[in-house]
Formats: sequence, structure tokens, C-alpha cells
Amino acid sequence: MSPVTAMRILALDVGDRRTGVALSDPLGLTAQGLCVIEASGVRSLVEQAAALIREHEVSRVVVGVPLNMDGSAGERALKSRKVIEMLRSRAGVEVDPWDERLTTLQAERTLIEADVSRRRRKEVIDKMSAVLILQAYLDRTRAAPGGAPRPGLNP
Repeated sequence: MSPVTAMRILALDVGDRRTGVALSDPLGLTAQGLCVIEASGVRSLVEQAAALIREHEVSRVVVGVPLNMDGSAGERALKSRKVIEMLRSRAGVEVDPWDERLTTLQAERTLIEADVSRRRRKEVIDKMSAVLILQAYLDRTRAAPGGAPRPGLNP
């Protein structure tokens, strides 16, 4: 029987000022909300994310890329791609883009169904979106042969 390798994965839901962060368990089965990064620019965001990567011994990062419904990349998708490129060069880990269309809407609906107040929703929506991105990634990775995400799902 081969030993189980612990591998944490971090997910980022990049926003204009706030970025939701989620972290997997060591076995890569479940996603939990970790924190929200408050950053005015990409450089600050990448520095804070790199610190979390080191602190939690992360081996892979998933960054949500909010494509338009027609699949084109808008301004926020371009910002996410810039974060991906900077993380790849500075953090020393694999970084995968993930199509996160409608994730924030899904997170908001989940919180409304759970009867979370509007004020509390504003506090946790970014983290919840990151959890949804990471859980979708983890589920797809486990379903794929060889443990890699299936092609065509990542932008």
C-alpha cells in the first residue's frame, strides 16, 4: 500500500478590492473558507497569497477566471490572468485557472437559502465563492483519470 501524500490546494476568487480564499484539507477532498484578502493592487494580492501559500504548505493554487457568458475575457478575467502569471513566477507552485462563471451568484443564492442576513452575506460572499471554485476543482480532479482536471474546463 502506497503512502498518502498530503497536498493542500488554495483557491482564489479575485475581486476588485477583496479576494476570497479557500483551502483544501491535506487529502484534497474538501474545501473550507480561509480568509478574505483586502488588496488594492495585483502586486499586494500576490504577496499576501504567496505568504498564505508558504504558511499552509500549499502545492497548487486554483484561480477563478470570470469569463463572460460567451466565453470571452472581460476586465476581471484579465486581472485574474495577471494574478496567475505573477503567482507562477513568484510562489513556486502550480497555478491553474478555473472557469468560475456565476460562482458569486451561486454563493449568494446559497447564503440566502441559509437565511444569512444581508450584512453577513457581504462579509462572507467572497470566501464562499472561493470555496465553490475549489470544491468544483477538487470534484473534477478526483473524477478525472490520473487526477488532473479534464481539458476544456479551465480557461
